[in-house]
Amino acid sequence: MIISLPNIGHVISQAEEIERRISSDLTREILDLGGLDNITEMCKRKTKKTKRKSSSQVYVELPVVGPVDPEDFMDAAIKGKLKVVEKYLADGGNPNFHDELKRTALHRASIEGHSAIVQMLLEKGADVHFKDKLDSMAIHWACRGGSLTVVAALKNHGVDLNVRDKLYSTPLHVATRTGQTDIVDYLLSSGVKINARDREGDTALHDAVRLNRYKIVKLLVVAGADTTIKNHVKSPIMCPWLNRHIYVGRYNSALYHYTFDPVLLGN
Repeated sequence: MIISLPNIGHVISQAEEIERRISSDLTREILDLGGLDNITEMCKRKTKKTKRKSSSQVYVELPVVGPVDPEDFMDAAIKGKLKVVEKYLADGGNPNFHDELKRTALHRASIEGHSAIVQMLLEKGADVHFKDKLDSMAIHWACRGGSLTVVAALKNHGVDLNVRDKLYSTPLHVATRTGQTDIVDYLLSSGVKINARDREGDTALHDAVRLNRYKIVKLLVVAGADTTIKNHVKSPIMCPWLNRHIYVGRYNSALYHYTFDPVLLGN
């Protein structure tokens, strides 16, 4: 009896390609969250928030006495201390002060969803187009954070909803990767470029399929996302096979229901 063995070279090549894609995805997701330092800060704040929720004490923000330095201003934007931000700005502080990574208070308040602070910063002259070292604007950060109110405020102050960062990612890419369904819906209703491609050639639909964002897949396809566009490897319909996801049938069903060429399955 002769047993047919697979082509080892082909198997290794496939494995290397999968590893490359996973590594690339991880890098992009880390950058989408503001880098490793920002992820660490977010984890610490999440722990503190959990502890505060378990306490019966009610936090009341006291009036601010004395000047507020730029570092305290930035910290207040992150932690939602409105009165500290208000005092800093009232004293003539620069609303566009930034840290060593060029992250402004508007960036930090946007990802945290502090809409009142975001609105105050915008009214006091914060630059809605200011880019950090990764070329991310506050709108990218807001899409990661998931606050619809913040995203709408930035839009009302003239931000470009199709702006790209250093990875060529648009706000739609960022909202899709971080699973912010409501933000994706809002961006689509605002007429963003649904088939914009990032540096890897991925559209938002590629990201949604690969990351198992089923609701977002449906939103994108219903809104007219092109299911035939290929990145550097595959079209969106092929992404589940590439990463060996278990939800292949569900995605294919959704994509098939909203029209695509079944012949692509064989590509």
